Amino acid sequence: MTQAREKIVVQEAQLTELGIRAFEGLGLPHQDAVDVVRILVLADLFGLSTHGLSRIESYGERLQLSGINARPNIQVTSPAPGLRLVAGDNAVGPLVGMHALRAAMQAAEQCGVGIAFARQSNHFGPISPYGLIAAEAGFASIIGSNATTTIAPWGGTDARVGNSPIGFAVPNPGGNPFLLDMAMSVVARAKIRNALKAGAAIPDTWATDAFGRPTTDPKQALDGFLLPIGGHKGYGLALMVDLFAGLLSGAAYLTHVKSWVDAPDEPQNLGHFFLLIDAKRLGSTQWLTDRMNDFASILHDSPPADAERPVIQPGDIELSRLKAQRADGIAIEPEVLALLRKHAGELAA
Repeated sequence: MTQAREKIVVQEAQLTELGIRAFEGLGLPHQDAVDVVRILVLADLFGLSTHGLSRIESYGERLQLSGINARPNIQVTSPAPGLRLVAGDNAVGPLVGMHALRAAMQAAEQCGVGIAFARQSNHFGPISPYGLIAAEAGFASIIGSNATTTIAPWGGTDARVGNSPIGFAVPNPGGNPFLLDMAMSVVARAKIRNALKAGAAIPDTWATDAFGRPTTDPKQALDGFLLPIGGHKGYGLALMVDLFAGLLSGAAYLTHVKSWVDAPDEPQNLGHFFLLIDAKRLGSTQWLTDRMNDFASILHDSPPADAERPVIQPGDIELSRLKAQRADGIAIEPEVLALLRKHAGELAA
């Protein structure tokens, strides 16, 4: 391990092993801990540190309060050849996510297209790690999850819609896959909190006050609601994600989703969906590689408006960070590392 500014750089294998021991220390069986840590370490490799192993804090708190089931009995059923239903038994979200991803892969291998609906889950991390795993196995994917409510219905004055993320991925056997992972709000609440700390105003497109009126005051925004991307169009997309992830899966939806902040000891019953397409059924490996590389080239070759910022396609930044951190190590906050060690040490004790 080496110091890198305020963070500590840890090699991927070492961090993965520590993460597994930490989740085992919180009560997870070994293979379940492996699944969870695979998603969270990929998030850290992508530079998505807020959704990486830092989640040991919130996941760990709820595991210790029995708000999350450390030893679930996850069930997968198949009501139709290309359809899988995953009952997560209130497990850690990335564990349910990995079960659903594998179930959707199996269905897509059989039918060319497969979809898994998961219920009885919790926060499952970012979507892009699942998209990458699917893409590396040759599957294009559309993946979504619902979430606790932070957005008001369009024109409303209270939080009834989740900041439900959706992601898309397309494999490229001979290059970088396409990876798009986005939530439904214009910005995360963390950006608004940072503006408040800095004493700065925010754009009036970020959030509303408690009365549903656009505001440039970060304090009023934190007391109000996030605004969806694309206005009413983003609102509609957020509802569509919740319909697939929550309503159709049999999970909670909209205001039925429990907040882990307000009720950390109660199941959230979040839902997810994993729609996979077996790209190998569409053409040869070379065919897909040529088309994907040409697709990326058309975008990359556009003359940039700012010479310091070349044109990219979604996923380029994350995959560049992944490559660099796999070579040089992952930069982790000292507090996160200390918490991982604490829980890993509890296992040894």
